[in-house]
Amino acid sequence: MKIGCPTEIKPQEFRVGMTPDAAREAVAHGHEVIIQVGAGIGAGFTDEDYRAAGATMIETAEDIFATADMIVKVKEPQAVERKMLREGQLLFTYLHLAPDPEQTKDLLESGCTAIAYETVTDSRGGLPLLAPMSEVAGRLAPQVGAWTLQKANGGRGVLMGGVPGVAPAKVVVIGGGVVGTHAAKIAAGMGADVTVLDRSLPRLKYLDDVFGGTFKNQYSTAGATAELVREADMVIGAVLIPGAEAPKLVSRAQLSEMKPGAALVDVAIDQGGCFETSRATTHADPIYEVDGIMHYCVANMPGAVARTSTQALGNATLPFLLNLADKGWKQACEDDPHLLNGLNVHAGQLTYYAVGKALGIDVISPSLALKS
Repeated sequence: MKIGCPTEIKPQEFRVGMTPDAAREAVAHGHEVIIQVGAGIGAGFTDEDYRAAGATMIETAEDIFATADMIVKVKEPQAVERKMLREGQLLFTYLHLAPDPEQTKDLLESGCTAIAYETVTDSRGGLPLLAPMSEVAGRLAPQVGAWTLQKANGGRGVLMGGVPGVAPAKVVVIGGGVVGTHAAKIAAGMGADVTVLDRSLPRLKYLDDVFGGTFKNQYSTAGATAELVREADMVIGAVLIPGAEAPKLVSRAQLSEMKPGAALVDVAIDQGGCFETSRATTHADPIYEVDGIMHYCVANMPGAVARTSTQALGNATLPFLLNLADKGWKQACEDDPHLLNGLNVHAGQLTYYAVGKALGIDVISPSLALKS
């Protein structure tokens, strides 16, 4: 198979879809790997690193899209990239289709087959290709939230850990999954007073057993959430419904009840965000203010630490990438139902129920797509 990896073109996206190590593994499996010149620079990988791994360097994305059987990326294809996709081509990347009708329409019209990292599952019910970026984003959230809280950036001017005689920041993490757990660990490590909200009693018991007094946890009712948000210096939104649009858990009306200059960090912004007032921002202009509350809603947070993120993502995606290349997508998905769960689009048809529900589009089952 000819595997192509173009340079990411989303603003301030410095990650790359394949590391030199991944390229070397794919070449060892007998595949041809073509990388766009300069694709790895933002993550610290040179063109020579890829050449040494056996990859071929190509000048333009157009040439890669025109010749590759499989396109491997990090972020969802941008409008100009979607025009280059073709019938029968395999796209393997993050998609986040539920809040993105334009991308969904373009992918359906292209005739390509698209497998989304964020909906591939594992035997434990986890999301193994989303988890590494969730870990990164979770660990970044308190860091960027602390920056947002600084008075010069419009925040309350509160130090996360306080100082002797001065109370630390109060941080509320909505969602106790991978993002929320990592966010809580880092925020607590910075000395903040942290409470995690979740609706799963088994998850809350796990957090209590593993982390004990490191941070608090509470069952997430609307009343409990509203009460904690009112008192918070920082609220981190970390709720995920696989493949679906994120639920709105903090309304605009609630902002007037919050402390002026408090920070909202929306890690769910890729799926539409879990605050009513959230809108996607970039690393170049990451924060904005609504009703006196500062919002940090960067849609590709892990891109800020591109080398760590690229390596972590590459470790997770490589086995699936090799299976897709070695067997072809149909056989690979037939052999692995967890990979089949990643199938979102095939030959002009939507194959993921949560996306269809969010966008009002008819869906066929992935198993039917295998037979087409």
